[in-house]
Amino acid sequence: MDSFVGEFWHGLPDSAEIGRICFRLLAAMILGGAIGFQREHVGKPAGLRTHMLVAMGAALFIMGAEEFGMGSDELSRIIQGLATGIGFIGGGAILKISAEHDIKGLTTAAGIWMTAAVGVTVGLGYWGVAAMAVVFTLITLVVLVKLEIGSKTEV
Repeated sequence: MDSFVGEFWHGLPDSAEIGRICFRLLAAMILGGAIGFQREHVGKPAGLRTHMLVAMGAALFIMGAEEFGMGSDELSRIIQGLATGIGFIGGGAILKISAEHDIKGLTTAAGIWMTAAVGVTVGLGYWGVAAMAVVFTLITLVVLVKLEIGSKTEV
C-alpha cells in the first residue's frame, strides 16, 4: 500500500506545488469553459465540456513536461505537437456541403484551436495573458459577428 501512495504522490513535493497545479488546471478549465459556454449557447456541437477538456489537456501536457524537467526546446516541440493535433480535431469539425457550396465549422475549429492555445498559456503559468486572450476571443465571437455584413455568419 505504501508503494501505491508513494506512486500517487510522485512529483508533488509539497502542498504549495499541489496548489499551483490545481490552480492552473482550474484556471484552464474556467477559461476554456468561458469559450465553450458561448459556443454551446449558440448551439454549436463543440461546447462547454469540449472546450474545458481541450484547455485542461493542453495545460496538463505543458505542466507534466515542466515537472519532468524538460527545457524550452522540448516544451517547444510539445507545443508544436499540440497545435498540429488540435488542428486535426478542428479539421474534423469542418463540414463542406457541396450542393450549397457552403463550408460550416470554421469558427468552431478556430475556437478549439484558440482554446488549446489558452490551455498552453495557462500551463506555462501565464494565466493572466490567457484570461486576456479569452476576453478578446469572446469579443470576436459575440461582438464582431454583428459587424459582419452581407454573408451568412457562423456564430
